[in-house]
Amino acid sequence: MDVSPLIWWLTIGIASAVLLVDVLVIGRRPHEPSRRELIGALGLYIGLAVVFGIGVYYFSGPKYGTEFFAGWLTEYSLSVDNLFIFIIIMSKFAVPRKYQQKALLIGIILALVFRGIFIGVGAAAINNFSWVFYLFGAFLIYTAVKLALEGNDDDDEYEEPAVVKFLESRIPLTSQWTSAKMFIRENGKRVATPMFVVICALGTTDLLFALDSIPAIYGLTNEPYLVMTANIFALMGLRQLYFLIGGLLERLVYLSYGLAILLGFIGFKLVFHALHENELPFINGGEHVGWAPEVSIEVSLSVIVGILAVTTVLSLLKSRSMEKAERNETTGPRGE
Repeated sequence: MDVSPLIWWLTIGIASAVLLVDVLVIGRRPHEPSRRELIGALGLYIGLAVVFGIGVYYFSGPKYGTEFFAGWLTEYSLSVDNLFIFIIIMSKFAVPRKYQQKALLIGIILALVFRGIFIGVGAAAINNFSWVFYLFGAFLIYTAVKLALEGNDDDDEYEEPAVVKFLESRIPLTSQWTSAKMFIRENGKRVATPMFVVICALGTTDLLFALDSIPAIYGLTNEPYLVMTANIFALMGLRQLYFLIGGLLERLVYLSYGLAILLGFIGFKLVFHALHENELPFINGGEHVGWAPEVSIEVSLSVIVGILAVTTVLSLLKSRSMEKAERNETTGPRGE
């Protein structure tokens, strides 16, 4: 895929401009967004992603267009799972609703920065060392098994990262939510606010999330430009999604299992690709492994859509059944 430096800089510039507008609007008027505002913004971001994907499909061919949509859906689904942790962080630090937008926006900017770094490192590693696909694949399979075993049991648990604990013990902090600023003056001293701690928690969490998401999307496309744009579009609507479907997230009881299957599928796809391109001397004498299947991007996209659809439907059916059982326990089978 031939992407000129001009297109790269235009893409980065437009994404930065959108984020700047968000920063100025939220910085000027911290507020809890209305449902109409959320639906409008989320619809705009999803619409732009679809239009962009169609553009890639038209100008660069079906292969790259399909890779973008597969990568975008995968990153979006992983981002939705990340919202569980964001909600727990906001709850743990008792962030007022009107300040949550700013915290999320800064967290998203940090996520873009971290993922940009990982994208560059990943691209360099792939271009120079084909065996890196073994590492990516093994890590995703490990993550998938870990996610499947944990399920949703740890959704209500959150342990502060070590860096956050270190900051809390070493710098002067105020426990009062007086503004959305990260530092204020209190009794003549400059102190950090809870917003500073929340941003550190979100940033550390974003860094850990990037370890899963970047290898996953490199299992679907080797094009750094598509990896970057898929991540940008997945993160752009995350803030609106947080406020819009916070309650719905609790009903996606099988989401962790669906994502485990998804990551496992991409992990094995990466291992098969590594075997197909094998150059390691202790595997098949350094020769390519001919029997290793290459999973097409069309098959990958179909599997991704199928997993997400089945997971969502089964989750909603299970949630409805659980809610009905709870009502029966409270009121009796006949509503008595």
